[in-house]
Amino acid sequence: MALKSSILSLLFFFLFSLANLSNALKYPHKITQRPRKPCKSMVYYFHDVLYNGKNAKNATSAIVGAPAWANTTIAAGQSHFGDVVVFDDPITLTNDFYSTPVGRAQGFYLYDRKDVFTSWLGFSFVFNSTEHKGSLNFAGADPLMNKTRDISVIGGTGDFFMARGVATLMTDAFEGDVYFRLRTEINLYECW
Repeated sequence: MALKSSILSLLFFFLFSLANLSNALKYPHKITQRPRKPCKSMVYYFHDVLYNGKNAKNATSAIVGAPAWANTTIAAGQSHFGDVVVFDDPITLTNDFYSTPVGRAQGFYLYDRKDVFTSWLGFSFVFNSTEHKGSLNFAGADPLMNKTRDISVIGGTGDFFMARGVATLMTDAFEGDVYFRLRTEINLYECW
């Protein structure tokens, strides 16, 4: 009985491997080739003004969760570990905070390492301009001490329906725990 079971398992594994090899021969571009050039590239800036207890009128983000040793108006320690921040930041074409916004960056980031200044991002660029309508969705780790960081573009709506690609983030300005500006270079490899 054990021999029959082993032979059936081996046969199933062989047929499965043969089917995968057949698909690889039929569609080699799906396995070996990646798009070399993006189908769309864009650069935007988003500006984050963290609420600090005194700037409610201008704040575009706020700490909504903090560890027991912290509070929601002051970041938790040197690495901000445990802080959860929700944001609704303006997106601009230039690094000028006062330039006309083309949309909003909306989502959250959480500081996820106790010993290193790093975060995890989940957000959307929601466009409302004459050039673009719809949204692009992003998610990924953001090791803040690196000069550039890549996060995934995981989908979109409107002009960016089902888009996928990579966004390279670079901290363009940083003013303590109150303001930062990110340069976001977006390269889409799946455009519809």
